[in-house]
Amino acid sequence: MSSTAVVILNWNGKDFMKKFIPLILSRTDFSGGSVLYVADNGSQDGSVEWLRETWPDGEVRLVCFDRNYGFTGGYNRAFAEIERSGAKFDYYLLLNSDIEVTDGWLGELEHFMDSHPRCGACAPKILSYDRRTTFEHAGACGGYVDRWYFPYCRGRILSKVEEDRGQYDTPCRVFWASGAALMVRSGLWKRSGGLDESFFAHMEEIDLCWRAQLAGWEIWAVPSSRVYHVGGGTLPNNSPRKLYLNFRNNLLMMFKNLPDGARGRIVLSRMCIDGIIACLYLLTGKMSFFKAVIKAHRDFRSMRRSVARTAAACPVTRPKVTMVSLALKGFRYPDGKIGD
Repeated sequence: MSSTAVVILNWNGKDFMKKFIPLILSRTDFSGGSVLYVADNGSQDGSVEWLRETWPDGEVRLVCFDRNYGFTGGYNRAFAEIERSGAKFDYYLLLNSDIEVTDGWLGELEHFMDSHPRCGACAPKILSYDRRTTFEHAGACGGYVDRWYFPYCRGRILSKVEEDRGQYDTPCRVFWASGAALMVRSGLWKRSGGLDESFFAHMEEIDLCWRAQLAGWEIWAVPSSRVYHVGGGTLPNNSPRKLYLNFRNNLLMMFKNLPDGARGRIVLSRMCIDGIIACLYLLTGKMSFFKAVIKAHRDFRSMRRSVARTAAACPVTRPKVTMVSLALKGFRYPDGKIGD
């Protein structure tokens, strides 16, 4: 039987943990050797004390850090600490603190990975916590990128979010799986070096999935596993900081993973598109968003030489679809296509 290290990365999320950890424990079968960990990023809200008082017998294992290392640094350190402890797992699962799981969610993911040896990472169907029949904005049912590497999801394109009517209930290869509830083979995690810490947060799971595909692995959405995501637990969706990280990290991801012959041309084209978006923010009075895009470009230019390029054992086809064409199709992407 396969085993999974389920790790919740926490930063001042005690209220979420009070609500959702008891549900995780009651709805998850940990009898096969899987373990629930909380990795704490230097919280100041009493999270650590509450965890120790509530589960003194170690039913929830705690890994503590001295400060906030971000999403990337926190998870890298958490899994490194688990490995140093001598614990061995087949899979690692990154789980946001604001996720409500359903019965059997973990077993469905483990079974899929067990039966699909080329699957390097997968994620469940992610629905909105507040609107239970609607896909969640950040992850939905697996993600793609368009021709200019803007990410979108099966179930969400730009701000258009679909109702879940069972239209994506067949497992499907995708370009990326959401880091809100992401299962990765432990061996792949170790060989890839985990998440890129230069990202700090946002886009890091897309970068990891892209690197995995360049190494010959597949990424899948597994809708038989279902979770509900509150979203915006650390940074709200309308945060200029989140916008900055998304724009900067998207460019870093492209610079790292695109082939040499296309990198410069595609990145330059994308920066021009970003410039148009920044001007629209300026014209509509969203000065903080305008500044966030400008800062993202400035920091990308200073950081790009320090990021590690990804060697491509298995080149990934560049998508042809654009957000404009998707809008003309009614904001719904034909299911089951990765490179079209």
